[in-house]
Amino acid sequence: MTQTGKQIFTTLDAGGTLTVEVGEAPVPTPGPSQVLVKMEAAPINPSDLALLFSAADLENAEYSPGKIVAQMPEPFLTGQKGRHGQRLPVGNEGAGTVIAAGESDMAQALVGQRVACVPGNAFGQYCVAEAMMCLPIGELSSAEGASAFVNPMTALGFVETAKMEGHEAIIHLAAASNLGQMLNRICLEDGMKLVNIVRKAEQVELLKAQGAEHVVNSSDPDFMKQLRSAVDATGAFLGFDPIGGGTNTDACLKAMEQVASSRMSEYSRYGSNQDKKMYMYGRLDLGPTILTPSYGLQWTVSGWLLTPFLQKAGMETVVRMRQRVQAGLTTTFASHYKAHVSLEQMLEKDAALDYRAMRTGEKYLVTPWG
Repeated sequence: MTQTGKQIFTTLDAGGTLTVEVGEAPVPTPGPSQVLVKMEAAPINPSDLALLFSAADLENAEYSPGKIVAQMPEPFLTGQKGRHGQRLPVGNEGAGTVIAAGESDMAQALVGQRVACVPGNAFGQYCVAEAMMCLPIGELSSAEGASAFVNPMTALGFVETAKMEGHEAIIHLAAASNLGQMLNRICLEDGMKLVNIVRKAEQVELLKAQGAEHVVNSSDPDFMKQLRSAVDATGAFLGFDPIGGGTNTDACLKAMEQVASSRMSEYSRYGSNQDKKMYMYGRLDLGPTILTPSYGLQWTVSGWLLTPFLQKAGMETVVRMRQRVQAGLTTTFASHYKAHVSLEQMLEKDAALDYRAMRTGEKYLVTPWG
């Protein structure tokens, strides 16, 4: 077998120059509990873009075959001081065929199988993954199984979080995304009420066609009225926001408080005693998060990240979630892609600007072997 394989690397130097390139990496040797995967497909997720480009100026970058050189503005340069000078591989998840394994029984059992995995360097031709974290996908293609971890486990994690915290309804922003459509299907299956917030009329129709009952268009002039009505109908006082910047979380907390206040029998200067909580699980908008003093004092804004959630949930819950994903990869947890690109095509200007925009429903899939 060849001794090296192609891999996407990202390097940020202390002067602010970001270099993203297709390089060569040694084919790794799996440890006792690991497998070597020949990667065949890997999705570009927002979490990948945070490491790949962060806030670098791609519009004015220098592009050459298999390479992008861009400048990182402040405060993002200083905020990433810990990575300065490090040449980091990229790619959280993907799928491929196990071609070698360590000596553990679990690892050996996967040899020859196609698996989904989360190696952290999935934008490459070869990677090593822990056998315990690999998900056999049987006769499915690698493209069908490539997004088997981040989006499915995140969407399931939202529902599990709601149940753990005693909620029967959820608000979700950017709800027409791949993840949002998954969440809608999960909620329909589980009887969890869901308020879907989108920003285009065609996205309303898309989700309605998939059985969503409460879909609110943030571009409509009566957005807040629609949102209050949906919160009142569902009792949704918990929300998940992938956007982060701007007034999205503020609008949700405001609607929650207005509904809760309308149910109060007596006025309180401190607002309602209804707990209201918004989790931010992404930063599609890198601008400031704007909050206004309009929802009393009983509210929380917090971050939500998949790995800490899985650690908190425990192995029994994680195994149950993984089994559910495995059974529904072509139905509940199916993903769709706007384009398939090779490692080199991934670093062409038109492609990089397109997938970096993170527009709803326009996910890219990387095929490391072309």
